[in-house]
Amino acid sequence: MSQNNIKSGALEVCANSYASAVAAQAGGAKRVELCDNLAEGGTTPSYAHIALSKKNLTIEIWPIIRPRGGDFLYSDFEFELMKEDIKICKSLNCNGIVTGILNNDGTIDMLRCKELIDLAHPLPVAFHRAFDMSNDMEKALEDLIDLGVVRVLTSGGASSAIMGAEKLAQLVKQSNGRIEIMPGAGINETNITDLIEKTGAAVFHASAKQFVASKMKYRNDETKMGSIDDEYQYELTSTEKVSKLVSNIHQQLEKG
Repeated sequence: MSQNNIKSGALEVCANSYASAVAAQAGGAKRVELCDNLAEGGTTPSYAHIALSKKNLTIEIWPIIRPRGGDFLYSDFEFELMKEDIKICKSLNCNGIVTGILNNDGTIDMLRCKELIDLAHPLPVAFHRAFDMSNDMEKALEDLIDLGVVRVLTSGGASSAIMGAEKLAQLVKQSNGRIEIMPGAGINETNITDLIEKTGAAVFHASAKQFVASKMKYRNDETKMGSIDDEYQYELTSTEKVSKLVSNIHQQLEKG
């Protein structure tokens, strides 16, 4: 079975809020990976974001289970947090979860991942870009298949999916329909056609975000809350960008 037989022309949006999930649905996305803190690669969203997304949206909601930014080697405390968050996702009838744990040598943490997968059951489990930080992607892919992971988000180990296109094509071939290979990182409406042609993938992941200007009239420019340069703006998924991506994916796959 080819990658294209798994799902023709689907887009998953990395949505950093309930509002972004709403925009993703309006743009025609199939699914959202619901998260917080995009600047750190995504961390577990709040209960409210998950609950409202499930209550008011019809597309698939897959929260990321990641207790912090940084690496994917977690303490016992962090692992307990991950398990509790999975229980919350099950109680809210999410469509699946996205997670990933590595050992300190860069291999997939098979024991802990299996524990999370068993806990999540019957929810399906996808593996996020911790995969790109593994020490052997070919071996890691086989490990994820053995674990029963349904999908892996990857840039091919490169800084962007377009830079990792050759490796992504190899992973699609290796997967042979046993797991879904979903390219992600830096995907937009201008490079999606090349990615489809070069990788053979049919399911893609993008944030499709834009900056939203603040409506504050009064601004205190003497202090800051964090390290972001402009704290009077925020990121939100763009319905227009999602719509263009979905359209380009469908058009390219129809040609093929």
